[in-house]
Amino acid sequence: MSNYKPPYTITSNILKLVSEISELISDIKYIDKTYSTLSLRKKNRIKSITGTLQIEGNTFNEAKVTSVINGKTVLGTMREIEEVKGAIKAYDYIDKYNYKDEKYLLEAHKNLMNNLLENAGAYRDSNVGVGGKDGVTHVAPPPNMVPVLMESLFDWLKTTDEHLLIVSCIFHYEFEFIHPFSDGNGRIGRLWQSVILKSFRDFFSFIPIESMVRDNQQKYYKALEDAGSMGESTPFIEFMLDIIRKTLQEYIKDSKKSDQKSDQKSDQKILLLIKKNNKITIKELCDKTALSQSGIKKIIKNLKDEERLVRVGSLKGGHWEIINEI
Repeated sequence: MSNYKPPYTITSNILKLVSEISELISDIKYIDKTYSTLSLRKKNRIKSITGTLQIEGNTFNEAKVTSVINGKTVLGTMREIEEVKGAIKAYDYIDKYNYKDEKYLLEAHKNLMNNLLENAGAYRDSNVGVGGKDGVTHVAPPPNMVPVLMESLFDWLKTTDEHLLIVSCIFHYEFEFIHPFSDGNGRIGRLWQSVILKSFRDFFSFIPIESMVRDNQQKYYKALEDAGSMGESTPFIEFMLDIIRKTLQEYIKDSKKSDQKSDQKSDQKILLLIKKNNKITIKELCDKTALSQSGIKKIIKNLKDEERLVRVGSLKGGHWEIINEI
């Protein structure tokens, strides 16, 4: 067990971002559960996979990635197709990875790169450099140092009491600095940040942070370079926390749109059933729509408030009247 602690400074901006993210997380708790359906989780997972691959130059869009997931034939190079298949497999296991255990990171790399590298799931045995527009921007530590550095990083991961939002960013930077694999380091670094975040809040397993990184790709590389120049991960922590904040804001915005669409569909379904039988009961509406009584009553109240529906007579002997169809 080493006493290694990655160099970083907790700035007022970092504390502010953590506070803002925490407030957004509280807001997410109140999002209608219908937004967290399997289909929507799948949609966000596709965004994550597409985003992380496009950062590395893969040309597949969300439609093509979806086709690969569904087993359809798509046009593309063999490498691009294998990159997509590997990313799908790596992300499929996100709920099973233990972020503190190094063997799971190696397993994730094997899942990701198995059909692309001979040494998938094993650390590199040669020197590597990270290229930029001005040439090599970072020379990674020599291969004989990689196992020791990775062991120290995971020892820190197991013992740190730092906030996991911050931990995820520090690990991401330190991992990219070590660059332990011969290929796939960017993809694994981004995946492992999501694995750490998932242990903080479960919904992070389907929050497409990678997609937001892709949309801010040049700033992502600059934050890595700035951290390297400074000799500590502080600029990268600030950048990634801001990315997490923006991703959660988008998630909440999309959820509200989804809830509105869902409400509109439910409204139309209820009105159609009432149009067919204006004496239909709440229980019958529940049976025909698979919605709860409280859900039906909420929709009916909204329709009344919008002056689209009225009840004529008593609950037992009366009937519904649609007064303002849209």
